[in-house]
Amino acid sequence: MIAVIQRVKKAQVKVQGETIGKIDKGILVFVGVEKEDEEEEAEKLAHKIGNYRIFPDAEGKMNLSLKEIKGEVLVVSQFTLCTRRKKGLRPSFDGAAPPEKAERLYLKLMEFLKLQGLKVQGGVFGALMEVELTNDGPATFILKVEKK
Repeated sequence: MIAVIQRVKKAQVKVQGETIGKIDKGILVFVGVEKEDEEEEAEKLAHKIGNYRIFPDAEGKMNLSLKEIKGEVLVVSQFTLCTRRKKGLRPSFDGAAPPEKAERLYLKLMEFLKLQGLKVQGGVFGALMEVELTNDGPATFILKVEKK
């Protein structure tokens, strides 16, 4: 599983002009589910997201986690993160999990985040979405969890 996470002041996702998910201060997560991913990877990624220390403490150092600041999470599925970039100029999505599996693990990721006591919003799996955000920093990170 791969995720691009962005520290945000606010973010929202819309489908056909309707706001589906909206958060204030927290993390916007774009997540791609790869073929070999299982529930274990979703649980590990959720743990990383909830505990990743990317928020400033009283001294301005990135030392606080999402859980510590009581921030919110907006999770958006994005299969394009699973591209294989071996050669050429056209991305290959061979590494992406089939839609049924990807949706199941996307929902599991959100469930694992909620189990940490986080307020979680999401997009609509497989839909054409518009994502709006106010980046805080900017602070953007790539998190990857792989099978051992």
